[in-house]
Amino acid sequence: MPSIDVRAAATDSSSGAAHPVPGDLAGAVAAAVATVRRNAAAFGTRYPDSTTRENLYPLRPATAEFAEGANRDWTTSFWPGMQWLAVELTGDADLRASALAHAADFARRVHAGEDLDTHDLGFLYTLSSVNAWRLAGDAAARDAALAAADHLMTRFLPSAGIIQAWGDLSDPAQRGRTIVDSLMNMPLLTWATETTGDARYADVVARHVVQVRTHLLRDDDSTFHTFYWDPESGQPLRGATEQGAGDDSCWARGQAWGIYGFALHHRTSGDVDSLRAAERCADYFLAHLPTDGVPFWDLVYTDGSDAPRDSSAAAIAACGLLELASVSHDAGTAARYESAGREMLAALVAGYTPGPDQASDALLLHAVYDAPKGKGVDEGCLWGDYYYLEALTRLTLPGWVSPWWPATPADDGTDGGNA
Repeated sequence: MPSIDVRAAATDSSSGAAHPVPGDLAGAVAAAVATVRRNAAAFGTRYPDSTTRENLYPLRPATAEFAEGANRDWTTSFWPGMQWLAVELTGDADLRASALAHAADFARRVHAGEDLDTHDLGFLYTLSSVNAWRLAGDAAARDAALAAADHLMTRFLPSAGIIQAWGDLSDPAQRGRTIVDSLMNMPLLTWATETTGDARYADVVARHVVQVRTHLLRDDDSTFHTFYWDPESGQPLRGATEQGAGDDSCWARGQAWGIYGFALHHRTSGDVDSLRAAERCADYFLAHLPTDGVPFWDLVYTDGSDAPRDSSAAAIAACGLLELASVSHDAGTAARYESAGREMLAALVAGYTPGPDQASDALLLHAVYDAPKGKGVDEGCLWGDYYYLEALTRLTLPGWVSPWWPATPADDGTDGGNA
């Protein structure tokens, strides 16, 4: 795997020019951090649900296996992920202690084998445990992240060359499927190779990304949400959707994952085909935006539609565009993507954040979790909040190092990183 300097390009200088921090972004950072602090005090060691109810986060509901507020499902890590961003922005010792307490709970979760039947271990353990290792030198968190990477490797289907998405793989209905979101779970495996020197993690990433690039990225540069392979022969079967408007439409959040995930793969591997794939995803996304620059939940909808917007897709895309700008090989292309990412973030700050008199503990309003199932429509969501704060951090913290890049840990066990 070619050696790439993953620390080399802070977003503020991705196009080779200095960019002052606009006052509205400074205000947006202050408002977002204040909300993270308030939520951390309110939730303590427990976890908010994936989406708000009328713009307020309830505790994660109890199930037959888990108590209310327990660490389950694929979205819990976005909560400590936000806390780590706020620590980097402010050095807040209370938030650092809270994030480390969550890291301990994620270590407990993986070692206890609780709710691990998902490819989203990449989301879960990059933001909770890799962050705790790289920013605070937490060795237990490092071990937990490596255990999660090993568990993720058990989802690899050699016949098809893919990491399988969801569910108990002893169930035939769960086998032979991946989704475009999977690209954002690959950094955990890349980190595992960088950390251990064991190339098998990166080898699986390389095989998986080729399959996603070949079969989920369509000829018109849109993406399938899901794709199926025959688990025995490995033959590709069909594309489909779980959360888009239709099998042949383009789910907005999935397209945003494509921008960001392919750009990250290029950064860590040097694979120019992944750079081109990221550009294709970005160009399609930008060409299908409504006038205000924030997408509807599926890109099949255009200006004049009464379909809900998905601010979380815009937050992910803004991060992806800024990442893509920072790895582009052409200064003009980099400037175009950086400008688009900045404009998208500005649209979110101006039109999709709570007003001063609005009761909300979400950082970002008007997101969609799963429109076809009526789940989390026109609400805040944890991943939307996380990527919104990540985009703000990229543009306001000089020299910021992304958790999605392989990175060395703090060398003294104190604050580490930029905190």
